[in-house]
Amino acid sequence: MANSSDSSTSTSSAEAPKRGLFSRKTKEAKVKKPSRLKQIKDVFQMTRRHDPMVTWLILLAFLGTVAVALLVGFLLENWITGLIIGIVLGVLAATLVLSRRAERAAFAQIENQPGASGAALGTLRRGWITEDQPVAVNPRTQDAVFRAIGRPGVVLVSEGPSHRVKPLIDGERKRLARILPNVTIHVIESGRGEGQTPISQVARKMGKMKNELTKTEVSTVSKRISSLGNRLPIPKGIDPYKARPDRKAARGR
Repeated sequence: MANSSDSSTSTSSAEAPKRGLFSRKTKEAKVKKPSRLKQIKDVFQMTRRHDPMVTWLILLAFLGTVAVALLVGFLLENWITGLIIGIVLGVLAATLVLSRRAERAAFAQIENQPGASGAALGTLRRGWITEDQPVAVNPRTQDAVFRAIGRPGVVLVSEGPSHRVKPLIDGERKRLARILPNVTIHVIESGRGEGQTPISQVARKMGKMKNELTKTEVSTVSKRISSLGNRLPIPKGIDPYKARPDRKAARGR
């Protein structure tokens, strides 16, 4: 009888489904994404640290829109509908103000830092082909040139003082002119100096350029430029393929 009970216990334990080792980890590994309200709150707090006036501007945009909608509603003798529409449009206006101010605050944080011009190109709308890495760099001064390809042509965005970055721009422009003789090459110098464009206005300035290429031509230009490869400077050092072992040291002499 004892043997039968042991066997039944063993069979029941064998039939019991085993707990998966990875099931608990997958549940614990899931990270909840922050809600939309949490994201808006974080953006607002970040913006307010750099722009204390953002709170009053948001309230002004919201209340002003609601007041105008209410006035129109009273004139049409339907103030309830005017209030509802005003609240919706007021939230939209406040969101637009917050997004504009948040973008300015974000640019203010990265301004004068290496790679700021590349970050500015990341805010471009669809239709542009950009690269995360600069196409020309001065390792000593950290001056750089970034490139974007779009329907207006090729745009070179420099980063650094005009007198220092000019050789980089001229070299890249000549390099592109040899393979793209019929494509317009624009130059934008980012910065706060004379004749330069703040990084917060680089994307806007590029958006106002006149289109000269079709979408197919933009893709063709991008492929032709990519065929050249990257010519960024490589640090000097020992070439492992040219290195030769010290035979005397290997023999102990």
